[in-house]
Amino acid sequence: MAGLASDGSNPDVSLLYDINGLAKAAPPWFDRVMEFVGEYGIVLGMVLVVLWCWWSVRRRGALTDSVSAVAGLVWAPLAAGIALLVNIPIRGFVERPRPFKDHQGLEVLVAGKTDFSFVSDHATLTMALGVGLFVAHRRFGLAAIALALAEGFVRVYMGVHYPTDVIGGFALGTAVALLLAPVALALLTPVVSAVARSGRGARLVRSRRADAARRPEAVGIPEPRLGGPAGGTGQKDLAA
Repeated sequence: MAGLASDGSNPDVSLLYDINGLAKAAPPWFDRVMEFVGEYGIVLGMVLVVLWCWWSVRRRGALTDSVSAVAGLVWAPLAAGIALLVNIPIRGFVERPRPFKDHQGLEVLVAGKTDFSFVSDHATLTMALGVGLFVAHRRFGLAAIALALAEGFVRVYMGVHYPTDVIGGFALGTAVALLLAPVALALLTPVVSAVARSGRGARLVRSRRADAARRPEAVGIPEPRLGGPAGGTGQKDLAA
């Protein structure tokens, strides 16, 4: 696989130099920002999106909506973990060196990368989270997928991955999150539903405010009167 990237005429290498060349032209402070963003920042942003989605789905819609959404949210990090595990044998089989080992003149923003390059763990992790979140909630999922795409770009910008490393990570994360989702949700939904019916654990799935908003008096539905024709104690009976 390393031979595929050794030729400078290869589009993979050409795109690598084009994107990484932006790092050479950027001021040092910007490269330091991109280093943090590529290593930690976007991953932390993904975590915040997941937490924001969880906070939102607990407070809106019906209980069944909250249960299905929270089950999807639980699946998202599980899918990311499974995808990273699947990547371990792939990396060992392909054994593609990092691009800076085979190509001169790259601006490498992170030193000490000695493991193999294909496929990118960061791209795999973020895309699996993004697609898993999309299964739970479309709007938040699209935002997370956009962050995953940004992560792939930054990894190439940093000089630690070829573009095809990133594309491979996107494909792996998407495949795991989508293909295993039906089985995972079939197993997770009953568990989340049981948590929703429990005591304190129910607040992990449904907020008190959402439960209060679904009560009849909270939505303007009057409670049934004790009297009336059905009970035989209406106004006519009282008059009698």
